[in-house]
Amino acid sequence: MYNFVFENPTKIIFGRDSAPRIGAETAGFGKKALLVYGRRSIRQNNLYQIVLDSLADAGLEIHLHGGVQPNPGLTQVRAGIETVRNHNIEVVVAVGGGSVIDSAKAIAAGALVNHDVWQFFKGKKGIKNALPITCIPTIAGSGSEANSGMVLTNETTRQKIGIGNKLLLPKVAILDPALTFSVPPAYTAYGAADTIAHLLEFYFNREESFAPLQDHYSEGLILTTMESCMAAITEPGNYQARAALLWAGTLALNGISASGLGRVGFPLHMIEHAINGIFATAHGAGLAALLPGWLKWCVINNPGRVARLGQGLFKIKEGDETAIARQTALQLTAWLHEIGAPTRLADLTIGPEQIPAIAENSAMQAKLWKLREYPPKVIEDLLFQCI
Repeated sequence: MYNFVFENPTKIIFGRDSAPRIGAETAGFGKKALLVYGRRSIRQNNLYQIVLDSLADAGLEIHLHGGVQPNPGLTQVRAGIETVRNHNIEVVVAVGGGSVIDSAKAIAAGALVNHDVWQFFKGKKGIKNALPITCIPTIAGSGSEANSGMVLTNETTRQKIGIGNKLLLPKVAILDPALTFSVPPAYTAYGAADTIAHLLEFYFNREESFAPLQDHYSEGLILTTMESCMAAITEPGNYQARAALLWAGTLALNGISASGLGRVGFPLHMIEHAINGIFATAHGAGLAALLPGWLKWCVINNPGRVARLGQGLFKIKEGDETAIARQTALQLTAWLHEIGAPTRLADLTIGPEQIPAIAENSAMQAKLWKLREYPPKVIEDLLFQCI
């Protein structure tokens, strides 16, 4: 295990009926709050009114920034930054999915600088300060509620870029599984695919080859996510299944799963970002469509790790290393089929003729993430496995 420093100061409040605590938890960080939310999810279960009442009861002055789209856009973030500056807002409250929380992070960092927020995403400027953030996630999977990353799409250049900084870690995250009861089956599946992709990135893309603790940790979260996703799709109001999905999504990307692994990479997400920037697909759907082909590519390039995954997840023992690896890829693909997720790019109406443009669009993110081993030609070869 490599040397590491683990630091995650996000306070987690987990459980049913915990949303009304958002006001008291936020009040300690400022008296003027920007409430960032999406288009529909916050209106479910009376959550919008619960949050407004809680913030008001805590004495906060509330300014609204609603209508955040999936795959958050630069234009909306710039508008949120302008609101913060005009009203001297001190704290940002995000209620919604990963796109909402990522938007809140970009606003929190962008409001405190004189340059355009996109300069952060181009790697031209570093984040030195950010407003405090509190949040209530309403869908499981992104993990943004307890990590230092954010993703933003530039609608003009059609680039979707992810960056991270410890100042972006939310101060408080309130996780109520009951708030995810209304998430549709498709987006429940997409969130589960996102969680599993987060874990598989570190499982495959790392320096440390011997890390049984991290392997078992990730395998356990993947199994929990697979089982709980199916239960939540079958019975949307199953609290235990929703609780397991929500907490697994947080644990998959709060820093624990990557600790001790040395340098880690996120190439699958890099490729999905390139797809998303062009085609505006749902993030989890894009990852699901890539996963089977990516696993086939891994069977060719790293069969030992895929076989290890299959032995841990599915207890596959028959056959040699390559045979076990292939069976592992087939079983994960079958699970994606079972939950109704896309399993190839064609399911997203993306054909082979569009692969060069996707590969080229990945170049900026590859440079920022220092993934030199993934030039456009390698990404093209990988993407042809995903058709």
